[in-house]
Amino acid sequence: MASAEERRFDVLRAIVADYVSNHEPVGSKTIVERHNLGVSSATVRNDMAALEDEGYITQPHTSAGRIPTDKGYRLFVDRLSEVRPLSAAERRAIGNFLEGAIDLDDVLRRSVRLLAQLTRQVAVIQYPTLTRSTVRHVELVLITPARIMLVLITDTGRVDQRMVDMGDVVSDEDLGRMRAMLNSALVGHRLSEAAAKVAELPEHGPTDLRDALVRLSSVLVESLVEHPEERLVLGGTANLTRSVADFPGSLRQVLEALEEQVVVLKLLAAARDPGTITVRIGEENEAEQMRSTSVVSIGYGTHDTLLGGMGVVGPTRMDYPTSIAAVRAVANYVGEILSGR
Repeated sequence: MASAEERRFDVLRAIVADYVSNHEPVGSKTIVERHNLGVSSATVRNDMAALEDEGYITQPHTSAGRIPTDKGYRLFVDRLSEVRPLSAAERRAIGNFLEGAIDLDDVLRRSVRLLAQLTRQVAVIQYPTLTRSTVRHVELVLITPARIMLVLITDTGRVDQRMVDMGDVVSDEDLGRMRAMLNSALVGHRLSEAAAKVAELPEHGPTDLRDALVRLSSVLVESLVEHPEERLVLGGTANLTRSVADFPGSLRQVLEALEEQVVVLKLLAAARDPGTITVRIGEENEAEQMRSTSVVSIGYGTHDTLLGGMGVVGPTRMDYPTSIAAVRAVANYVGEILSGR
């Protein structure tokens, strides 16, 4: 890129930095005073005029400075050569906070709370997609002589508990036999495969356990399919109220859209690979209600397996370097924690 174009990008970067920090239109005099660009105010004014002609900045009203457009933010994000890494203390704090979680639900709740605090945006995380999970263990616990608690544990740490009325007394010996059969047939299989194997169990099991296996299997199948109502955790929605001016006439629409899980899941849909950051800015968002926002998202998982997506939602006037660094760091820790469970 030619030196004049590099200088114009430096001017754009200065406008983005000042506008994100102060929420005030930025003038040429301010840029010269605050940023060591080594050029005169006249040169900066010419560069600002060129950036405005190209659609990277705009003048909100007469006699005001300039503010970035969606196109300007996009160029800024695309040219981020380095994202400010989190400090060792910040990384330690994230690790300690998340490693204290007692189960998957706690991991996800802590993750959104942490992301919201680090970025001052709305944080969202998707539950691990069950079809990508495998069965780690099936436990049967006798609650009463004729009632069993069935516990399904996946490799992502998901724990699903169901009560099963057996219709007859179950002995400890029969309980052990059924537990062994279920684990032998299901452990290590993807949940979609396990559902098919469960359906076959009563047919191939011992005759004296057939009725009991039918009851267990019918309930277990429900645990092996998706739970759409549990797929998302949101945190920090109140952070949007600190940026009301960034959503002229549209904050209510944004809040209503965040309540619709389908809308939020679409925001995370671009997160296809663990560790790959995606940034959608303003008009790039498919949902009309979200076109005053930016979304920084990432896939999280174990090794090469994508388990779900997470990210933050905020105004286009977002501290992108900090948000990207925080989203990436938390996703890495969640992936590590789940892989160790």
